[in-house]
Amino acid sequence: MTAESLRIALLTYKGNPFCGGQGVYVRHLSRELARLGHRVEVIGSQPYPVLDEGEGLEGLSLTELPSLDLYRSPDPFRTPKRDEYRDWIDALEVGTMWTGGFPEPLTFSLRARRHLRERRGQFDVVHDNQTLGYGLLGDIGAPLVSTIHHPITVDRQLELDAAENWRQRMSKRRWYAFTRMQKRVARRLPSVLTVSGTSRDEIVKDLGVRPGRIRVVHIGADTDLFSPNPAVPEVPGRIVTTSSADVPLKGLVFLVEALAKVRAEHPEAHLVVVGKRAEDGPVAQAIERYGLEGAVEFVKGISDQELVDLVRSAQVACVPSLYEGFSLPAAEAMATGTPLVATTGGAIPEVAGPDGETCIAVPTGDPGALAAGINRLLDDPVLRVRLGAAGRTRVLERFTWARAAQGTADLYRESIERAGRPTPRPTTAVVTEETPQESRATC
Repeated sequence: MTAESLRIALLTYKGNPFCGGQGVYVRHLSRELARLGHRVEVIGSQPYPVLDEGEGLEGLSLTELPSLDLYRSPDPFRTPKRDEYRDWIDALEVGTMWTGGFPEPLTFSLRARRHLRERRGQFDVVHDNQTLGYGLLGDIGAPLVSTIHHPITVDRQLELDAAENWRQRMSKRRWYAFTRMQKRVARRLPSVLTVSGTSRDEIVKDLGVRPGRIRVVHIGADTDLFSPNPAVPEVPGRIVTTSSADVPLKGLVFLVEALAKVRAEHPEAHLVVVGKRAEDGPVAQAIERYGLEGAVEFVKGISDQELVDLVRSAQVACVPSLYEGFSLPAAEAMATGTPLVATTGGAIPEVAGPDGETCIAVPTGDPGALAAGINRLLDDPVLRVRLGAAGRTRVLERFTWARAAQGTADLYRESIERAGRPTPRPTTAVVTEETPQESRATC
């Protein structure tokens, strides 16, 4: 640790490093900030972050800020025992859950505010990872930088559009009531960091944040771990995607329908979904309707290396999402040299690049277009090799965690200067690319 390094509090109300973009963001960003020579203290709630360890990461640490963990497996939406309650924030958390709301952004922000005020002077900057709770407004002891990956109002609208009746719509509105708070908080933030130009535009439109307060810093793939390996055999007809089964935003139901069309020309075609299988719902119904029970496999709980080898073994990687604020699965697949079929939803084109140059791009919500793109790649091994190589080059040039950490640290310093505080001089640490991680579980 040097005199020029920053003392960073990195907040995350959900810290699972293996499931969901926010958890992955905290895991990789904290590691690369520490490699730059900064002291990074991740302050998180359940599921707690699992931080990387190793040489150069001595300045990286975790502080647990426990909630009541109301959504834990195997007893989600549980009612805590009387002796579990510690204060009024716990009571607020349970009461919000009982009335159908999602309390964690608000209650974590209140706990974080109390914790940070008790430790005033110990941090140069506080970085909030999309909590956007009322507790982070006002004086929290250090300048605040907030990451908004994309406005959750986008998820809310897609969920409402997919609701089948008024009861489901009412339930979704209550669950997403916290987005009203996030909208109010976002408008008052001094410094917002986001991961793509598309997300920036959505933040301006949906949340009302002034454009001058927003900085785009692209995130990326672990390009040492996600890399080509010719020794991994290619499995004929294998298509790989990463998706939560029945989250409408992810568009998996359209990919399942596309698979049925693809198998008319390529009977060996099959889909491996990295994610949790829903036993009922639109995706399960589509698998049954098209007779694809033996052609769609869901995997979870796999290691980092198993995930990478799975992507390497595919002839096609696919991102069928209706919207993405960035799309880590696209960047990771491209980094392995696996050719990509991706929709044009949200920021995906910003990551995947031009159609026919670094990927096959198709419209959102269109199973026929997805099928045509997949068939095109399955029919043309030369095209697969060309797009795979071009995708890898694009990621190396634009989307790495080392670059993301440097850009984030630059914004920290600007925020400290705006707050009128002394700014540590830039570190002279060498920016290095990522090293492989040992384990990864995926829900």
